[in-house]
Amino acid sequence: MIAVLGLASGNVFYVIGQLYVIVLVVRAVLSWFPMSSESALAPVARVAFVLTEPVVAPFRRLIPPMGGLDLSFLVAFLVVEVIVQTVLVRL
Repeated sequence: MIAVLGLASGNVFYVIGQLYVIVLVVRAVLSWFPMSSESALAPVARVAFVLTEPVVAPFRRLIPPMGGLDLSFLVAFLVVEVIVQTVLVRL
């Protein structure tokens, strides 16, 4: 697991980028389920939202939701993943 994340090579930026991608995935998965404030996963969803919203919000201004589907999240996810896999992996 450590080698997969890049810790073996000492690339801290790549590891942080990969962890951020995981938080984006957690946000996406949790958004599929209705959640009340009393839910056990509500704090996790709140943290995932707070961590990812600064990256997703600018994309949402460029790409408004269409028919209830938020494509801005998908674009943000792809941009972050490309940055992590092409730029951060080389640092």
